[in-house]
Amino acid sequence: MKAIVVHEFGPPDVMKFEEIATPEPGEGEVLVRVGAVSINRGFDVNARAGNSVHGHTLPFIMGVDPSGEIAAVGSGVDQSRLNEHVNIRGMARCGSCEGCKQGGRCSLSRPIGIKAPGGYAEYIVVPDFQARKIPKNIPFADATVVCRHASAAFSEIYTSQIKEGEWALVMGAAGALASFVVQLAKLKGAHVIAAAGGEDRLEVAKGLGADHMINYRTQDLEQEVRKITSKRGVDVVFEHVGKATWKTSIRILGKGGRLVTCGATTGPKVGVDIRHLFSKQQTILGSTMGNVAAFDECLTLVS
Repeated sequence: MKAIVVHEFGPPDVMKFEEIATPEPGEGEVLVRVGAVSINRGFDVNARAGNSVHGHTLPFIMGVDPSGEIAAVGSGVDQSRLNEHVNIRGMARCGSCEGCKQGGRCSLSRPIGIKAPGGYAEYIVVPDFQARKIPKNIPFADATVVCRHASAAFSEIYTSQIKEGEWALVMGAAGALASFVVQLAKLKGAHVIAAAGGEDRLEVAKGLGADHMINYRTQDLEQEVRKITSKRGVDVVFEHVGKATWKTSIRILGKGGRLVTCGATTGPKVGVDIRHLFSKQQTILGSTMGNVAAFDECLTLVS
């Protein structure tokens, strides 16, 4: 099969288009013919450069969120799964820990595309339970984006515990992940302020339902938020940008506010003035991929 293989860390030209052996499914595994896979900054770009927080493995095949069709099954897998359309969960799960048994997070997971072969290939082998069925009316490319980013957005919304009538600021609001957060926050009945670095991106956020738009490259973000919220600040900041906007994101949280972080595009190392945290009783929360229930709910909404 054809695959893009990385043998050394570096710029894009370290990715090599090669002919390699097609993997065969073992016991409890399925072989998936890849129909679509995304380019994921947080995983693919950092892994290629050798900066992944998940560690380093060489050589490797990138691609954390492929969707496709089951082409073959190993022993112990129901034959009826042949030709089933599936999306592959981004973490190779063990299937036996308490997290896996309860549909939650696997304590022994390995990220595909970094420590397990990913979707930048014609085929990929994964455990049967990792290949989640998707409706055949959803194109593979759409399924890849929805299953990866929409389920992560569900996790952010759940983590934030946002309520109807609260104010939410979504940073990087036109990005793949944040654009889902905008829509889900609106479904929760929140007042949504979208912040992005370009007018075209703000128009996208507006089309997704954002109530207010701020260009943080040409406007004073903190001043604009305080103007919109009558100086009280927001209840929740969904922070996807990182270092460049972190200080402002903290300052514009109101009393009892929650900052949910799920991205570090402009840098992972930030400072915190803890006086803001204890005097305003604020909370900083981390969020990552959604669980299986979030995955299934996303597909239900789309289909």
